[in-house]
Amino acid sequence: MTDFSTFKRLVIKVGSALLVDYESGTLRSNWLSSLVEDIARLKKQGLDIIVVSSGSIALGRQMLSLPHGVLKLEESQAAASVGQVALAPAWAKFLEYHDIKTGQILLTLEDTEARRRYLNARATLETLLKYGAVPVINENDTVATAEIRYGDNDRLAARVAMMAGADCLVLLSDIDGLYDCPPSQNPDARHIDIVEAITPEIEAMAGISGTTFASGGMITKIAAAKMAIKSGTSMIIASGREDHPLSAIQEGARHTLFLASENPVAARKRWILGHLQATGTLILDEGAVQALLKGNSLLPAGVSHIDGFFQRGDAVCLLTASGEEIGRGLVSYDFNEAQKIIGQKSSDIESLLGYVGRSAMVHRDDMALHDRNDYNAL
Repeated sequence: MTDFSTFKRLVIKVGSALLVDYESGTLRSNWLSSLVEDIARLKKQGLDIIVVSSGSIALGRQMLSLPHGVLKLEESQAAASVGQVALAPAWAKFLEYHDIKTGQILLTLEDTEARRRYLNARATLETLLKYGAVPVINENDTVATAEIRYGDNDRLAARVAMMAGADCLVLLSDIDGLYDCPPSQNPDARHIDIVEAITPEIEAMAGISGTTFASGGMITKIAAAKMAIKSGTSMIIASGREDHPLSAIQEGARHTLFLASENPVAARKRWILGHLQATGTLILDEGAVQALLKGNSLLPAGVSHIDGFFQRGDAVCLLTASGEEIGRGLVSYDFNEAQKIIGQKSSDIESLLGYVGRSAMVHRDDMALHDRNDYNAL
């Protein structure tokens, strides 16, 4: 049994085979309504909810009377274009019934890998969540080509969970978890309840998808799990065949839980501190150093000098006046912009740059400090 109340932010991925009826190619409205009831209940408990929804191509191919089977790229793009027009309003309608606003976000692989696009997408997600909305995300199949596609929403959901700092990702599918071999081929297949680490043995258990609409299968779900748990996000694979699938998980329905070894905040801090190449340095005054140690963001007023050449979102070293590194962070401004505002009050940023920017040079959520024993600047 998994209790969602232990989490703060949940990403829910919904597969095409759950949203779209195989025979008619139409939306399974009653099932979607039950899922949204689950989402509304969890939001009342204080959880942030993000949805990654498949289904646009499956809906669109029926609306365009396209044949079953593999579609050409341009056919998939056309089907996605038509299907998205039907899918997004459906989510909005059912969520609005519970007084929940919906925001649609369409992403490609490039949007989550190019730094500026990533930052913009993350900022949009955070703002939607701040105002209580449920972001509904899908791959932007209308413009994506093979080179910039995920090709499945399992891995897209994992990347979204990483981007949003979610502590749990739920993949609702047509199977109730991971088995030691494909249950469709072996009636004695053993269900795996908890996975503490993804080993070669776990990867070998992955099977293949068995429906026309689904493009993921267990292989992509294991790939998504590897991405998720590395970033501090636990992941669940569960069946969504029945109504109220999230309630079913909490009430003990069979599922597989992949455990993250650390929380998303710790994983992000470790990533910033040890896995990013710094492209610049910020020299801080004593007051700024003290403020950072108390958990505050770094304001422009506390920066006395900058060096290097960096762009917004790049990693920079945070140095004391004596040149000792106390941590690293993702800077909020390009080098040329930063030059204009260092040593100045945040309230003066608009007049100096001509637009309202972030008040922090490095936000505390984008910063990781070394252990105080690792330096002696203070």
